[in-house]
Amino acid sequence: MKPIRSTLFAAAFALAASTASAGALDKTECIAPAKPGGGFDLTCRLAQSGLMEGKFVSDPMRITYMPGGIGAVAYNAIVAQRPGEPNTIVAFSGGSLLNLAQGKFGRYHENDVRWLAGVGADYGAIVVAANSPLQTMADVVAAIKADPTKVVFGAGGTVGSQDWMKAAITARAAGLNPRSMRFVAFEGGGEALTALQGGHVHIYSGDASEASEQIKAGAKIRVIAVMADKRLEGGLAGVPTAKEQGFDIEWPIIRGFYVGPKVSDADYKVWADTFGKMMTAPGFARLRADRGLFPFAKTGAELDAYVKSQVAMYRKLAAEFGLNVAN
Repeated sequence: MKPIRSTLFAAAFALAASTASAGALDKTECIAPAKPGGGFDLTCRLAQSGLMEGKFVSDPMRITYMPGGIGAVAYNAIVAQRPGEPNTIVAFSGGSLLNLAQGKFGRYHENDVRWLAGVGADYGAIVVAANSPLQTMADVVAAIKADPTKVVFGAGGTVGSQDWMKAAITARAAGLNPRSMRFVAFEGGGEALTALQGGHVHIYSGDASEASEQIKAGAKIRVIAVMADKRLEGGLAGVPTAKEQGFDIEWPIIRGFYVGPKVSDADYKVWADTFGKMMTAPGFARLRADRGLFPFAKTGAELDAYVKSQVAMYRKLAAEFGLNVAN
């Protein structure tokens, strides 16, 4: 019979060896930086489904929730407490990048994590009531120029939020100081759309996927422009972009993942390569569309460059609009 001490030592050694040999795709975890439900949860579930359906992992990805600060709590935890976990990814959105640009993640910046993969996107949209006289972006701009006090924007979120920024760049395209526009903040998109249909606000600066789903559900609204680089697929394929209508306005709302700053190059590459394969696998387009997202696929260095350019652009916009900016 082996001595107990030797047995315990052997067991501890085996556990350490097992932990050390655990790969990026072993016992995977996705952190959603919010409560269950909502965009971050949706993003993690897209990865969970795509990885399992494509047989890239043997066990379902575990999803954990870390709410707080619209992503700030999770960002700080990964950078400071869990920087080297190879099998942990964290969901982020375009809103996360906007918050980074405005210094809402504390002392950490966009260079403090490793940006891994962008797996889908939504886009800003200019939405009016179905009976609105506004038919085009030119009509919106003309109305603002004629009398900015008579054009009321409404959306979910307060000054500096994504929806406010979408309204602000639209107002600026009309030559109006964004801080002078009439803007009503609602608790969420549902309240804003109700107010739009009731005539309490005139323009809703929301998201394309949300507007599309509301139209399918019978909402009496109309999308007059999408803030994308090209026309979207599906039900909004007939809606021109703002650019097509002569206004250089884009607002992508990407969904993706990052890992801790000390994850090794080898593990990072495993993840990036896996996401690249997953997004071209049969069935992924359906999984993405089921979650109201449009095509967007960038991994590794390409995503890293994109994220940093977006944060720089958001930082510039925030400064121009008189908002707080990260140092």
